[in-house]
Amino acid sequence: MFKRKWKLSSIIIIFVCLVVLLSLLITDLLISNITTQRIQDDQEEKAQIVSRTVAESKIVKEGLLDDQAAQSIQNYTSEVQTITDMMFIVVLDMEGIRKSHPDPDLIGKRFVGGDEEVVLQGDEHISTSEGTLGDSLRAFTPVYDNNNNQIGAVVVGISLEQVQSALLQGHLNILKGTVFGLLAGILGAILVAKYIKRMLFGLEPYAISKLLEERSTMLQSVHEGIVAVDQDKNITLVNKSALRIFKLAGLSEEPVGMKISDYMPSSRLDRVLKTGKPERDEEQILNGVSILVNREPLIVDDQVIGAISTFRDMTEMNHLAKQLTGIRTYAESLRAQSHEFMNRLHVIFGMVQLEAYDELMEFIRKLVDHNNKEVDMVTKSIKDPVLAGFLMGKISYAREENVELIVKSYSTIEEIFEPEVNHELITIIGNLVDNAIQALADCEKKIIELRLKDEGGRLFIKVEDTGPGIKNENSAVIFEKGYSTKGEDRGFGLYLVKKSIERLNGSLTVKSSAEGTVFSAEIQYDTTRVGIEHD
Repeated sequence: MFKRKWKLSSIIIIFVCLVVLLSLLITDLLISNITTQRIQDDQEEKAQIVSRTVAESKIVKEGLLDDQAAQSIQNYTSEVQTITDMMFIVVLDMEGIRKSHPDPDLIGKRFVGGDEEVVLQGDEHISTSEGTLGDSLRAFTPVYDNNNNQIGAVVVGISLEQVQSALLQGHLNILKGTVFGLLAGILGAILVAKYIKRMLFGLEPYAISKLLEERSTMLQSVHEGIVAVDQDKNITLVNKSALRIFKLAGLSEEPVGMKISDYMPSSRLDRVLKTGKPERDEEQILNGVSILVNREPLIVDDQVIGAISTFRDMTEMNHLAKQLTGIRTYAESLRAQSHEFMNRLHVIFGMVQLEAYDELMEFIRKLVDHNNKEVDMVTKSIKDPVLAGFLMGKISYAREENVELIVKSYSTIEEIFEPEVNHELITIIGNLVDNAIQALADCEKKIIELRLKDEGGRLFIKVEDTGPGIKNENSAVIFEKGYSTKGEDRGFGLYLVKKSIERLNGSLTVKSSAEGTVFSAEIQYDTTRVGIEHD
């Protein structure tokens, strides 16, 4: 299952629509209540005004006082009802008997509804009730004669259907406004989404997030130092490799936000910002650290908005160029064997010239015996020709340095190693032996023992020398790149040993004392047949 990735336009439209819809719903509720109450009040006020007007009419008063004039009440109320669009206008005497009604047959009969008692007691009021014409909103107003004596009442009715129709019309108007606002919100959201997406080069949020993660990982993982500045010459980005080089140069470790001219006056990035032209493969000295620099302007819409500089430590590059790892070890071994062979040829040539044939035969016999002993010692237990040949060369090289290199194998090492594994083994053994030979330079007793043991997929390597040992203060840093007590341009051997053992999923331990040092390594070569991962 994967998480659904929403488009930016969809997110904006949905968000805007929700906000607009929520706002309009709240507004609708508030306005609807106010509108409903206002319409209700308007209808009540309209009915009350009509009832008061009719109650003050001279025709109504005379008709209530004189039965002969009662017919004039019906004519008058019918006319007013038509003009005001009322459901009914009924005039009552003090007994509740109708003096007028839209239905003439009901004149002279008692008023229906049961809500007329209040007005007959002299109180004006409004109510809702069901009468002969149906449900209605009724306004009651008492009628008084010239002496302020109540002589009857006027009832004006408005159909509740008419009231509901007015309320419904109000709601429809609000609904129309809501729909219009929602459509306007959707249109605005679409326009905003298109504008934002155009500004983001058509990328969706998840794509931008992925690009940022990839960019950050890429910038921090590359070996080159990277520094970026904006058009105001402020440092905006520095990766880990750049910080490491800056630290070597003695610069601050928090450069982001500083002016490039203040932090690194010799960067020349301000010149790239000004000219807009790249500068490539230029060597520069940064507080004594030699670096190889490339500078590129950042151009958007034909305008320089910043610049970026990539650089590499020249010292590190020179060291890496000089470290040929296994290839250099092969060459050294071959050179030692060739040199030793030439020396022996010179001895043989001299004895032949002196015609010392007996001595020559003895010399060759001892030489053959010695070589056979060394060859047998290596080849009988080490069946891998590459590793065996390499060890023979190392024995010759050690002999040149007046060091006795003893190779012991406690088990037969078959020809099972792949080229990548052989390369790593030669790097490990070669650097450990070379390191031991260097340690014995000033010692009287110069013996190195190389012990090998194969236990079905696991190879144990032990190199023991009779040197002065490793000082305690140096034991924690001997595997760091470039660290050495022998001077400059050294200190890569043990570092390469450590990296090779890590690539072979192995382990390395060191024991040292005044009598000598022992390096013990263990690798699992059977798990590496499918290939080795290199840095």
